Amino acid sequence: MVHEHPETAAPAHLSRRTVVAVLGAVASGALLGTQQALAAPAAAPGLDDPAKKEIAMELVSSAENSSLDWKAQYKYIEDIGDGRGYTAGIIGFCSGTGDMLDVVQLYTDRKPGNVLAPYLPALRRVNGTDSHAGLDPDFPRDWRKAAQDTVFQQCQNDERDRVYFNPAVAQGRTDGLRALGQFCYYDALVMHGDGDDPTSFRSIRKRALRSAKPPAQGGNETTYLNAFLDARVWAMKQEEAHSDTSRVDTEQRVFLRKGNLDLNTPLDWKVYGDSYHIG
Repeated sequence: MVHEHPETAAPAHLSRRTVVAVLGAVASGALLGTQQALAAPAAAPGLDDPAKKEIAMELVSSAENSSLDWKAQYKYIEDIGDGRGYTAGIIGFCSGTGDMLDVVQLYTDRKPGNVLAPYLPALRRVNGTDSHAGLDPDFPRDWRKAAQDTVFQQCQNDERDRVYFNPAVAQGRTDGLRALGQFCYYDALVMHGDGDDPTSFRSIRKRALRSAKPPAQGGNETTYLNAFLDARVWAMKQEEAHSDTSRVDTEQRVFLRKGNLDLNTPLDWKVYGDSYHIG
């Protein structure tokens, strides 16, 4: 039972009509506030929420490195035979695509004389090719040595965010997509880059827009994401090295079919036949 406080009781000289009018106005205001709250619920966290970002890093690592331990990948380096030279680090910086050059240049700007600095001329020469000229035989060893340095680790984080993560989240928000859609963009950017070629992220998105509209343009989010993933699969199949589409088929589409547009845990998926779980 709620007891009326003496200081808030209605004065005796007020008419019943006045009291009813005041109470009605208060009730109307409360109802309006409730309706406004229902009409505009708090937005769910985007992919740049720290917890969601950690999920994104683990999802990409499951596909790129067959492990959820993405922080163990700072030292990773190998030539996977995809025509991009060496692939290395937490999201696969490549000697043939320029992003490896960028991360080593950033490292050298922040820590001159580091173990990778002498390779900058060679990285400039091999950019755009799959050549190892000037890198072999010691570059992989020195990359792994540099990966023990927290300065180099932060350089990898910062280049990942600048080139891939932040642009994916920004474009996803512009298109009205929630965390899952932002992740679909991020994963596509990591694999395909954002150039003008037919299999780039930009071209994949344009292909999707030909058959569906994103929420920001009045479209249905699930319908649009299915169209985007269809376009992504087409792009992946254009390259033999990327022709296994399980990171879409048994990962991203699994979440989409379940309606998990906010990328909420628990998450269960497979990549290349291996099962993964985030609780």
